[in-house]
Amino acid sequence: MRWDEDGKLKILMVTSRGSGRWVMPKGWEMDGKKPWRAAEIEALEEAGAKGYISKECIGTYRYPKTLDDGRIIPCEVRVFPMIVEKLKRDWKERKQRKRKWFSPKGAAKRVDEQELSDMLKSLQDKPKKRPIIRNLLKMAS
Repeated sequence: MRWDEDGKLKILMVTSRGSGRWVMPKGWEMDGKKPWRAAEIEALEEAGAKGYISKECIGTYRYPKTLDDGRIIPCEVRVFPMIVEKLKRDWKERKQRKRKWFSPKGAAKRVDEQELSDMLKSLQDKPKKRPIIRNLLKMAS
């Protein structure tokens, strides 16, 4: 996330590699890494985003993950907010994904998962009043 010059919250989304639909950068937990560190690594690899990440998640959502062999497994995603300080021009998955900033409402319209859509919509009103985001903003300043 970031705030634009008008003080409005923007959410960074990326396209998925398979279907090209808009998603949040996410990935599997990594051995020996705290979950928020894994989320930070995924944001860098998938979106080229660097910044301040919270150790607390702001919510969770579920979706059915289709594996390469066609099997479907249920996944639960914890969302760790990150204030983006920098977007790299050259990042690991730049040739496989597009990235774009959306309003929370615009991002919510573009995702398939209802729980994620609801979470994004909830950021529309006074996101800086949420304790997790307020603490993150203190870290970033």
